[in-house]
Amino acid sequence: MPFSFDAIRAVVLDMDGVLWRGGDILPGVPAFFDFAQQQGISYAFATNNSSKTVDNYIDRLTNVGIPVGPEQIITSAVATADYIRQRYPVETPVYIIGQQGIRQALAERGFSEDPARAELIVVGIDFDIGYEKFKIATLRIRAGADFIGTNGDRTFPTPEGLVPGNGSLLALIEAATDQAPIVIGKPETAMFEVALDRLGTTPAQTLMIGDRLGTDILGAQRAGLKTALVLTGITSAEEARTADIQADAVFESLADIQAAWETVVV
Repeated sequence: MPFSFDAIRAVVLDMDGVLWRGGDILPGVPAFFDFAQQQGISYAFATNNSSKTVDNYIDRLTNVGIPVGPEQIITSAVATADYIRQRYPVETPVYIIGQQGIRQALAERGFSEDPARAELIVVGIDFDIGYEKFKIATLRIRAGADFIGTNGDRTFPTPEGLVPGNGSLLALIEAATDQAPIVIGKPETAMFEVALDRLGTTPAQTLMIGDRLGTDILGAQRAGLKTALVLTGITSAEEARTADIQADAVFESLADIQAAWETVVV
């Protein structure tokens, strides 16, 4: 049965592999958001990359002609900081492994670092990771601190190829502590719940557009969203056909989603 856009009132989009690949904007991207605005379709962006701040993403999106505000950017750092703020008093001492994205998100919610007394260890991708950071995290978790990861992606895409991602850092700490982390990012449902809350739509009214079956598509399906896979990122057409995880629809690109959607707009 062909995919129906009839009930869709909002979209959640991954960015790398959907809007751009490396430094290159993919074809038809600004036009898709012109179409969304014309049709009154709300949109938000959800990425597992915890290294960048919301302002970093706003700058990049606006520079390619996509109108966006801070409430429309949901990084795994943002979702993690929201999760923590809902469950821990701001006086809770934390220790952070990660880049500016997660550090700023937690600071904006009032949390402060205190490695020696940390009761909460928060781990995001860290490109300057070293033994001392792992040591501090391990000792505090073994002393009873809670352990939270922004996302579980085992690899991180770079121009040189795939390199260790945050899931690899979490795996090392888990091996050293015998303690599994609570993971917030895709394919867990927390990020999608934040997106739905900000968009003001139900899962049935919301379409997730992503390029990764194991994070974007699986996570959205767990949260009850409709799903569309694009082949401009990490997933090949063959993988899309044969994988255990199946999107509701598969498109070559965001431009092809727009073309299909336009045929049913009255």
